[in-house]
Amino acid sequence: MRYLSGLVLANLIFIGGCTNIASPSSQTPQNYDWPAYANDPFSSKYAPLDQINKGNIKQLQVAWSWNSVDNALVARRSNIMPLAFKSTPIKVGNKLYISTSLGQVAAIDAITGQQLWVFDTRSWESGRPTNLGYNHRGVSYWKNGDKERIFMPANDAWLWSIDAQTGLPDTTFGEHGKIDLTQGLGRTVERSFYSMISAPSILNNIVIIGSSIWDGPQNKEAAPGHVRGFDTTTGEQIWIFHSIAQPGETGHETWKDNSWQYTGNTNVWSLMSVDPELGYVYLPFGTPTNDWYGGHRPGDNLFGESLVCLDAQTGKLVWFFQAAHHGLWDYDLPAAPNLIDITVDGKAIKAVAQISKQGFVYVLDRVSGKPVWPIEERAVPASSIPGEQASPTQPFPTRPAPFEPQGISEDKLIDFTPALRAEAIEIMNKFEYGELYTPPSLKGTIVLPGWAGGANWSGAAFDPKSALLYIPSRTAPIVVQIVEPDENTSNFRYVRGGTTRLRGPQRLPLIKPPYGRISAINMNTGEYQWVQPNGEGIRSKLIERGIADPGPVGSFSFTGPLLTSTLLFIAVADVEPQLRILDKFTGELIHEIVLPAAPAGTPMTYMANGKQYISLAIGGSRDARLITLALP
Repeated sequence: MRYLSGLVLANLIFIGGCTNIASPSSQTPQNYDWPAYANDPFSSKYAPLDQINKGNIKQLQVAWSWNSVDNALVARRSNIMPLAFKSTPIKVGNKLYISTSLGQVAAIDAITGQQLWVFDTRSWESGRPTNLGYNHRGVSYWKNGDKERIFMPANDAWLWSIDAQTGLPDTTFGEHGKIDLTQGLGRTVERSFYSMISAPSILNNIVIIGSSIWDGPQNKEAAPGHVRGFDTTTGEQIWIFHSIAQPGETGHETWKDNSWQYTGNTNVWSLMSVDPELGYVYLPFGTPTNDWYGGHRPGDNLFGESLVCLDAQTGKLVWFFQAAHHGLWDYDLPAAPNLIDITVDGKAIKAVAQISKQGFVYVLDRVSGKPVWPIEERAVPASSIPGEQASPTQPFPTRPAPFEPQGISEDKLIDFTPALRAEAIEIMNKFEYGELYTPPSLKGTIVLPGWAGGANWSGAAFDPKSALLYIPSRTAPIVVQIVEPDENTSNFRYVRGGTTRLRGPQRLPLIKPPYGRISAINMNTGEYQWVQPNGEGIRSKLIERGIADPGPVGSFSFTGPLLTSTLLFIAVADVEPQLRILDKFTGELIHEIVLPAAPAGTPMTYMANGKQYISLAIGGSRDARLITLALP
């Protein structure tokens, strides 16, 4: 193994290779930009670069490192502490642009790593942001003529337009370069419960914004997750799409007992995808208010946990698909959908593939919204909670098969030894359990996959040449127990409480490995090309207990993928944090680089002056950095 001394690497990353080891392919460009979070509006996370390849990957080294400007801020102010550095830089021309966990934006020379400018939104002055605290995942770039702008949606719910050349706010945009995203939603919104963490999508002159909303509320009245489009020049709100359907709108009847008036969340907190040719934007929505109890919001609750296609210029609904009716499991659609061109049974299809926490891939025609392969409504268990009306059916894709175990039973429990298995059975029997979509209960229900997936916000990557979709995922059950809250502090009938953690026998996992995996699916056929454990995981811990070596069992922690020509790079926070390099066609492990700290953000790659670079955000807390790797 090779060590990157003194540095923290991030991410699942994929990198390309070629058989020409000594020199790059003749087709490799001198300069190649990465102008959006996932490189292109389709969210492919793919670049057709091959200078870094299977033959020379062991020579990869740090070209430069940039210390996040957050580090100095944290050193001066002990009352603020950012989380992991999750941001992915974008590259346009000779500059990288990146956001930091505390809401600063920097431009960096793509070749030398020299800091060119920094702009501080000062969002950190508003206090700890809702949900996950101080974290941010990227910025977006827009150009019109000689006007270049960086759009930064800050944690304190202001959207900034920043001149990409100078780092100064565009004073013609909104109020002195920013607009207040708590305004224009049709309800009064408390800023401390309403935030922004993900890079927006941009098409032509419209910047499209979602939101991160407090998902542990004590009351049923909450901020709505409506999605909006703003003019990129003036900041004027052009359109609003009501995620909670209003009177006269499609889906209004799915919010019974007037629950549309007060229910909130139902938001796009993750990233979106855009088809510039069709002019459509694709939105992955989350769960309505109170992730675990919906007695106060009877009905299917459109557009909760739905993939929604809008006309990006007008915000008009084109089509929708609801992945979970009347959500009770926190099964937000967690990641940007992959827009993919595939050929199924000889027919070319413009498709969209939405990965999910449930472990499903929902594959739809992205023009019409019709399933590429049948999606069946199947009966699921009823709820035992008073006042709860769980949906009697849920949609199940027939292809591809799930990429994660779903539901829990004895055959899925840990079985390294008979004693461990017997203890696992005893633990499982303390709770309600069963198939996927078994509802939360007063006793406590084991939910598998849990709220963190399956798949999560780091998403999947798609290779347009091979039609392979690469999905990193984790296998981690949770317990959801429903309790009555204090009526003096909450107007919910029930909230999540009681037992919330699920420990397996002797502090081992409750279920069989792998606990983290990578799945490669041929999207022309819906068949799996390969599945591999994603890292060593607790392998050494098992061996130390006298258990026969099970081989790699997979890490619980992973980041997002990056693809180039032939290699898959994936970073995991394992026993040792590692950057793992796999053959993307077979899943074969080629090389490992041991990292000095856990990875966090999704990496990207670019070419500058004939040289390929890989750049990724690493670390967090008091030591966050952007490191950039290249061949010597």
